[in-house]
Amino acid sequence: MIDPGLDSHFVQPLLAELTALAVGAGSGGGRQVVALNGPVGAGKSTLGAQLLERARAQGVRLAVASIDDFYLPWERRLQALAGNPFGVSRVPPGSHDVELALACLADWRGGAALRLPRFDKTLRDGQGDRAGAVSLDVDVLLLEGWLLGCRPLGTERLADAQLENLLPEERSWLPRWDRALEAYQPLWESCAQLWLLRPLSWNLPRRWRFQAEARQRRRGGAWLPPQDLEAVVRSSLCSLPPHLYQDPLIPSARGMAVLDGRRRWVGQAVIRP
Repeated sequence: MIDPGLDSHFVQPLLAELTALAVGAGSGGGRQVVALNGPVGAGKSTLGAQLLERARAQGVRLAVASIDDFYLPWERRLQALAGNPFGVSRVPPGSHDVELALACLADWRGGAALRLPRFDKTLRDGQGDRAGAVSLDVDVLLLEGWLLGCRPLGTERLADAQLENLLPEERSWLPRWDRALEAYQPLWESCAQLWLLRPLSWNLPRRWRFQAEARQRRRGGAWLPPQDLEAVVRSSLCSLPPHLYQDPLIPSARGMAVLDGRRRWVGQAVIRP
């Protein structure tokens, strides 16, 4: 269930924008991508499923994909993240195949079907790996992920940043994560709009993610041990500290939802023309 406030102030306006872009594509305006940025556990997948269901009911040809679907294959991912301070095999910048994402979008915008890889997080004992691809005939795409829109800061700004919450080894890797973000910029720039899901406190994503993992475990699905899950959450919050990379996205967002500990609506979306 989606919180009624979130539904009326965020989901419905977002669907209206996606519908308008789909109509524009059908009228020769070009196929567009809308970016949805939100931390781990914020409910991006649930929101995407709701949007898909409503779009289909209205005859809108929408696709929803995650930046996670574009993770590098297993061996390349291990190489890209070798020695990282979190001990994770995915999540931080540099673990995604940005070139593949750009190629998929270029083909789609050229008139082909949208061909998307799929990533199965249950493979490799919960570490995940590529699991085939799907081909979709759609007019508009919602791309969601925790780092969408984030921009590199450069070494000088990082040197002056307040990073008390990071361990020394995590601080030492920040320039590497920052440089890795440069490869994502053409993908972000190809998005027509940016929408944000934001926690009332940046302490909440950890709670949300652990709650989601508990639900997965109760359903009998694959799940990560607590120490591995802790590493995944920390890698998202400490490879790109929110006050440096996430909060600056707010002025450029088309709409924003602020959520409390139960992922209920506590903020108001701003829709810019």
